[in-house]
Amino acid sequence: MFVGHLALAFAAKRGTPRTSLGLLYAAAEGLDLLWPPLLLLGIERVRIDPGNTPFTPLAFDAYPWSHSLLMSLIWGAILGGVLWKRGAEGRAAAWVGGLVVSHWFLDALTHRPDLPLWPGDSPMIGFGLWNSIAATIALEGLLLVLGLGLYVRATRARDRIGSWGLWSFVALQVAMWLSGPFGPAPPGPGAVAWASLVLWLFVAWAAWIDRHRVGRQP
Repeated sequence: MFVGHLALAFAAKRGTPRTSLGLLYAAAEGLDLLWPPLLLLGIERVRIDPGNTPFTPLAFDAYPWSHSLLMSLIWGAILGGVLWKRGAEGRAAAWVGGLVVSHWFLDALTHRPDLPLWPGDSPMIGFGLWNSIAATIALEGLLLVLGLGLYVRATRARDRIGSWGLWSFVALQVAMWLSGPFGPAPPGPGAVAWASLVLWLFVAWAAWIDRHRVGRQP
């Protein structure tokens, strides 16, 4: 899943309005932020396999340290715990930690059975929504519309950056998402890893947008 994670980050702003969208986005996309460096270090593996699923040509051969259920729980506890120790409200820490874990469950909906429960000899989970391009676009698109709607209802732009920055951010995310089924296959795993590092720039972009928006009065 891709824009589904973004949808949860948007929606979470309503539950923890004082938390930056940048941090919420980083939490929701957290496992995918960890994945590219682990690919580049050779700790995890991906292959280019056109037809692996209709929605993406990527075959995720091994990613237990970024994408197992156990590690998602650990990463979520670490991030939430660090925030709490640094003075964040308990609610904010819980939202952020929960978003990290939510990544695994959303991925389980879309992936074929390649998500481990824990590093090592583990059963593989995946319900295969990616086997249908139409169903994937319908479900993720609905999640994005709902999540974005909650964010827009919870905040308002205080200047043009807060408005145009948000809509260009969403447009680029959607374009990247649709490049999977409708764009050319990546040339190799290295290209996938380097291209995926751009997600770190989106963290900064989301934080920048959020600084140019203010909460609406209830």
